[in-house]
Amino acid sequence: MANSLFRTKKISSILSEGSDDSHGAGGLKRVLNVRDLTFFGIAAILGAGSFSSLGTAVFHGGPGVVLLFVITAIACAFTAFCYSEFASRIPVAGSAYTYAYASFGELFAWVIGWALIMEYSIGNIYVAFSWSDYFTSFMDRCSIHIPHWLSTSYVEAKNAVASHGNPEDIDAWNNAPLLGSMRIILDLPALLINFLITYLVYRGVKESRNFSNAMVMIKLGVVALIIIIGGYLVFSMGTTHNWMPPDDSGVKNFMPNGFGGVMAAVSSVFFAYIGFDAVSVLAEESKNPQRDLPRGMVLSLVICTVIYILLTLVLTGAVNYRNFDGVGDPLAFIFEPQNLNVPWMQLSVAICAVVAMTSVLLVFQMGQPRIWMSMSRDGLLPPVFQKIHPKYKTPSFATIITGLVVGVPILFTDKTFVLDFTSIATLFAFVLVCGGVLLIPRREKEQGRFHIPFINGQFVFPLIVIGSMLMAYSLSKNYFTNMFNFDFSSNKDYTEGKISFMDAATPNISLIVFWFSALALSGITFVKKYSLIPLMGLITCMYLLTGMTKSNWAWFLGWLAIGLILYFLYGYKNSKLAKAAESEMANPTSHTGPDFLKE
Repeated sequence: MANSLFRTKKISSILSEGSDDSHGAGGLKRVLNVRDLTFFGIAAILGAGSFSSLGTAVFHGGPGVVLLFVITAIACAFTAFCYSEFASRIPVAGSAYTYAYASFGELFAWVIGWALIMEYSIGNIYVAFSWSDYFTSFMDRCSIHIPHWLSTSYVEAKNAVASHGNPEDIDAWNNAPLLGSMRIILDLPALLINFLITYLVYRGVKESRNFSNAMVMIKLGVVALIIIIGGYLVFSMGTTHNWMPPDDSGVKNFMPNGFGGVMAAVSSVFFAYIGFDAVSVLAEESKNPQRDLPRGMVLSLVICTVIYILLTLVLTGAVNYRNFDGVGDPLAFIFEPQNLNVPWMQLSVAICAVVAMTSVLLVFQMGQPRIWMSMSRDGLLPPVFQKIHPKYKTPSFATIITGLVVGVPILFTDKTFVLDFTSIATLFAFVLVCGGVLLIPRREKEQGRFHIPFINGQFVFPLIVIGSMLMAYSLSKNYFTNMFNFDFSSNKDYTEGKISFMDAATPNISLIVFWFSALALSGITFVKKYSLIPLMGLITCMYLLTGMTKSNWAWFLGWLAIGLILYFLYGYKNSKLAKAAESEMANPTSHTGPDFLKE
């Protein structure tokens, strides 16, 4: 059974499938160049992350969150190289799902496909919430007021009351009409935009190259205005002191909540980068995917990283970082009367955000049905997921299910939960993509194709890991003891004997697993002589995962458990590879097996 769980597909088989109708890829025109791919990457990245989750990141990390943007950008850059290597070898649609099938095998391919549901579908829940924030802000400026109990989630309002948080959410809770004993609180704009986008995708609306590029130009234009005008006002109004706010002890600090506070923003920061990997889905529509995809990914990452750093400096310079608690429209917030007081910029940002996030919703709402359709055609999901509407020629059933997966949770989740849930799933997918590059055999260089530069990590990678451990220790002598929580002197209940050692011990499991994994990977690299770039992508993404909370991991592992149950109930027996193996066993002279199974 173990061998069948990790049965892989030959790259040659995937390439042949990518050129016919069995994977729905036939007839795709190769029209995209480097500029188009770069603009598509920017279109996907500059969305809810820049217009909404940036506020959450600033609240947690203060001005020092710019360091986390740099760290995350480096991790994404290494990952982009790994995606590019796969795209060069397997220039077909399917992205990480297809790559995992070729390297790790069927079980991991299913896990990746299941995780991508969180990245695209559940991630769109956050985008819908953010769209609602900016849409209501825009309507307010047009003198049309939407009651807050119809523009916030039930969970957010309830949590605000419990924690004495956002006053608007508290007012929504207090003023909401009652249905029996149940308060009617829902984010109606988020529900409506999800319905409209689902309907458009169902009817067959396709984003053209020119439309995508136009949206990018609008977004970049407004972002440039924010940076220029906001930056000028920060200096002219003398608010640069906000870059060194006092911490809890009153000491001015670039990282007022310490590096731990910066790392607490990892979900928000990483969410801001989600989307660059979507460029790899366009492999079959690129003129030269082996050359252009890597350039498009890296260029979009570099451009967006510079934008994020400048935006963060403007936000934290204009307003004290503590004021971003619960703010869903941070770029418009800094221009409000109590801050920089530029009303026309508030309106410009609101319009741009609505347009920008509408395009992001459309892109990812179209992408998820295609992934499900691909999984269905591999036999891992029921055939109904590959059903094509006879008139609109769209994956109708998969599109409706995508709309439900996005729409229903809007009623009982909030932005924070969705943000963490999406980020951990995407990081997990990135870890498998980087690890997958280590498993596929090296190849000879071919002219015009991208190749990850081979840097032997045999000695370099172990030195990097050991050096990182020494640096962590030098910066904080208690780093490793705190990780295992050996010091209980500050725990009064433990010192007075009220609780046991096991109750007092709260080790940081994520960090412990990370460092042991890093040491184990160093040993394997010393023997196997793995390439350094995918190793760095793997280890940096693993480190970002340590910023996830226990509840994030609990929800994520629960989600994976549900996925594994579905796989063993259906996909394991019905996959094409399983049927090919059965056919090969029943008829050893048949050539069906070698066409599907990796030798």
